[in-house]
Amino acid sequence: MRTNWAGGGRVFGYARARRAMVAGSALACVLETLTMSVLLRDWPVLDQVVPVLGLFAVACVAALHASSVARPHLLDTDTHALRLRRAARADVVVPLGHIASAEGELRVARRRADGELDLPVGFRTSVTLQLAEPVTHFTLLGRRREVDTVHFHADDAELVVTTLQAHLHAVRRGRTVPSTCPGPPG
Repeated sequence: MRTNWAGGGRVFGYARARRAMVAGSALACVLETLTMSVLLRDWPVLDQVVPVLGLFAVACVAALHASSVARPHLLDTDTHALRLRRAARADVVVPLGHIASAEGELRVARRRADGELDLPVGFRTSVTLQLAEPVTHFTLLGRRREVDTVHFHADDAELVVTTLQAHLHAVRRGRTVPSTCPGPPG
């Protein structure tokens, strides 16, 4: 995985924790396809359709994992923003000037409270951001939510927190770039 970004910044992965789950899901799809082929061998039309559906299911599982690998979290030093992602489902830009604190905190994802955003992997998060100013998050269907606490997972949470704290210290000293608020994705 790349550790630098073309625009100047650093990427932080979060897909390592889901490798075993993805491998297990792909194996389950293959076993289900083989089992269904044996059970449906007396119906030739269905026997020809099931392997195609099984291959499609394995491709979907692989694509889900690939989207997590290809879209890591990004600390963009040019725009002084942290871009948090969860596959293709979530993409939140948090200006560094809005972050009050960043801490490593391993927690199990639970029912979200008002003003909180959870971006878990395997039902857990490892980094918590407390925001001084709320940021706008657009849900998958385009609904707008204001969040002031963000919980997300990173493969190396300690590295994320120390890198963020160093950049936060530098931004608080400089404060030369105005904060930007993103529009809806698309």
